[in-house]
Amino acid sequence: MDDATPSYVLAFDTANEVIAIGLGRLDAAARSIELVASVEVEARRASNTQLVPRIDELCARAGVAREKIACVCVGRGPGSFTGVRIALATAKGIASALEVGLVGVSSLDAVAWGAWKAGGRGSLLVVADAMRREVYPVEYRLDDGGAARLTADRVIKAEAFAEELGATGSSDRSMADDGDAGDSRHGGNAGDPSRRGRPWSALPTEADVHPDRLIAGDGLRKYAEFFGSAGALLPEALWTPTGAGLLLALQAVWRAGECDPFDAERHDPGLLLPVYTRLSDAEENERQRLARVDGSLAGKRGSRHVTMNDTAIANARANGEGIAYKPLDARHVAEVAALEAAVMGTDAWNETLVADELGRADRVWWAAYAADPKMPLSAEAPLVGYAGGWVVDGDLQILKVGVDPAWRRHGIARVLLARVADDARNLGARTSSLEVRAGNAGAQALYAALGYEALGRRPRYYSDGEDALIMQGPLPTITLAAVPNGAVADARPGHVSGPGATEVAPYGEDASDDDVAGEPRRGASCASLGREDDGAAVRRPLILAIESSCDETAAAIIDGGEVLRSDVVATQVDFHARFGGVVPEIASRKHIEAICGVCDEALDVAAASLGRSHLRWRDLDAVAVTYAPGLVGALVVGVAFAKGAAWGADIPFIVVNHLEGHLYANKIGLEDFAPPAVVSLVSGGNTLLVHMADWGDYRVLGATIDDAVGEAFDKVAKALGLGYPGGPVVSKFAAEGDPDAIPFPRAMLHSGDLRFSLSGLKTAVVTYINNERAAGRELNVPDICASFTAAVVDVQVAKARTALRETGAPTFCLGGGVAANPTLRAAYEQMCAEEGVRLVMPPLASCGDNAGMIAEVALDRYRAGAFSPLSTDALAHGDLEVPY
Repeated sequence: MDDATPSYVLAFDTANEVIAIGLGRLDAAARSIELVASVEVEARRASNTQLVPRIDELCARAGVAREKIACVCVGRGPGSFTGVRIALATAKGIASALEVGLVGVSSLDAVAWGAWKAGGRGSLLVVADAMRREVYPVEYRLDDGGAARLTADRVIKAEAFAEELGATGSSDRSMADDGDAGDSRHGGNAGDPSRRGRPWSALPTEADVHPDRLIAGDGLRKYAEFFGSAGALLPEALWTPTGAGLLLALQAVWRAGECDPFDAERHDPGLLLPVYTRLSDAEENERQRLARVDGSLAGKRGSRHVTMNDTAIANARANGEGIAYKPLDARHVAEVAALEAAVMGTDAWNETLVADELGRADRVWWAAYAADPKMPLSAEAPLVGYAGGWVVDGDLQILKVGVDPAWRRHGIARVLLARVADDARNLGARTSSLEVRAGNAGAQALYAALGYEALGRRPRYYSDGEDALIMQGPLPTITLAAVPNGAVADARPGHVSGPGATEVAPYGEDASDDDVAGEPRRGASCASLGREDDGAAVRRPLILAIESSCDETAAAIIDGGEVLRSDVVATQVDFHARFGGVVPEIASRKHIEAICGVCDEALDVAAASLGRSHLRWRDLDAVAVTYAPGLVGALVVGVAFAKGAAWGADIPFIVVNHLEGHLYANKIGLEDFAPPAVVSLVSGGNTLLVHMADWGDYRVLGATIDDAVGEAFDKVAKALGLGYPGGPVVSKFAAEGDPDAIPFPRAMLHSGDLRFSLSGLKTAVVTYINNERAAGRELNVPDICASFTAAVVDVQVAKARTALRETGAPTFCLGGGVAANPTLRAAYEQMCAEEGVRLVMPPLASCGDNAGMIAEVALDRYRAGAFSPLSTDALAHGDLEVPY
């Protein structure tokens, strides 16, 4: 291998409080990795600020240029959810920009290999901290040949696991013997209770402990007293991943044929996902509730008193073909059993068997219903399909898949399997297996398209004597569709990654069983990428901007002529709708899944716009990203990815305030717009009146003291059982109602200042709804929506009028998702006409969260030289008045 050939691997991990980085030299012939340099440093919840600077420092110290990196390796957990995502997002950004493969290894395996390198031999137990008084325990066997994993990833209460160890006395116990040990059981202290709180010097001596077991893992920092009698604790420096351990873990999977560091196409950065081992709190709670037969969950609109949470839990959204997907609930067990009998014959499960599956921590069940795409899922919607699986020892065993014959060829089975697999992956599953009738060619073809392969047969497996074909494969994946912002209906499909990918289409579309795709990732071959002179001249700078502040993963590219060459977005709304609002943990998980595909799509669309065959990260002049304000876990993904990409492409990094982006959205489609102006910024998280004296010179005139306007719309929609997001559906009904029908309060209308309050109005609407139900009267939903909307609009317009008069601004403009509300836009048009000021409104597609507006800000910041260091972190709050 000559000196010009990339021959190094960069590996890092931030799954806990330590940043571990390793740099190794790859030997393709021997499939070995020589450690060149490594560093481990305490991060103390500052991984996102330190990781990229530490990578840069280590590479510089070792004399390894970016161009020499042939592969990126990352610890994918389990560990701190945020820590794992920081490492993975950074790795995705670096690998994408360098156009190299990204290989993931277990963070716990890296600990085991670190112990092996330090001379550890025999049985090893790694207990990593999982928070909530829980641990991730994995057992290994260390011998001269290396570290061999004996058990799969799982999560369990620390005390319960200590109890297990005391009960078995053996370190070679497999997960297959654990039964329900993965449940969060509570148990007593397995060791001497008097050891609680004792100093390290008072922990058991070698004579007291299990003679054959070594113990490591950062869980020992909290729970050493639980495990002190179960083995010999290794030195604390070996409790967390090391750079050397990461490289050895990669070398092991390389030699096992499970990866090839030189194969970029095989190791598409967009395919790699974290290891979580559990669902989000919202999903866990949802499954527990749905496992009970609870009438309040039926979402019956005529019930006397239904809380906002009750109606939100029951809601789901249907796609354009009228199919809604949601986790299976106990109310539909009889329908599943009936459909089972119709499609499974004598092998059908009865109601008792199906009901027994629900609520189990290691089971995942999803259902499909026929529903009106324009309305939330009703209690009477017929069940048309179902699928269930069991997660055991890292494998998702598909238990059942059934679809009503009248609804086949709608892609229902594919989507159900992808939904089951998505949850199973979060529960720690890595592979999937199933049995299918030997004579069912259609089902076998579907499974083959999803990446399953036949492994063997089970003779006379079914009750009628037919053989079963055993199939195993990767977990089917869901890929969020990256579509041009504002042109969803006409958009070409987003990238579908790898075998078995199921694209989640926007509302109005559906994926059929024939939509299986396996195209290689963009940029897999460096030689195929376009050169700068391949097409139209590029007006510099060329900047890619990323937006991930809430539940939209978006990317856009702008050029020096202020032309948006691309503006794409992948929405997560389908994953949040059934909860009645955005679930932060789910949002963060979906961002890490979508961000590579969204940026690839932005590059491809921009390349087409510029008349080029391809556009590469190295063709860009800067990378920009929203860094504040927003959901910090969601922001972290975008910021980490953007910093990794900026470092990999060796281009400047720019951060943008999300609120300033909404102000700049008014430039999209209106080149002559410029301050001074008053802006009404109304969204799900913000309600502000801002005076723009100039670009970058802002003064907040007034803000909400409680709920934001968008939040109030969502809560009223919840109370009415209209689904999520609330703004569009409330507006739809409001157009049919009487705005004067119900005298809802106009909070702070006469407060004498420019502040807002929406909490009292929201409470008044909910109270009215429940009083009507208690009186047995049918709700007039259009009148409620129209009257509520009028109360909101009256206050917004009155305060805006005052702001214009006080500032003398010649222009009024809007920003934020609620700026798309037709009643509000019409009211502002009338007010501006009366006041004699110019009204500027962003295009409807630019009102919500989008990357185009972030790109507009980034262009000005680039011209001003406002670059940010790669130590910049995401912030939940960001003051619009403070320069950054």
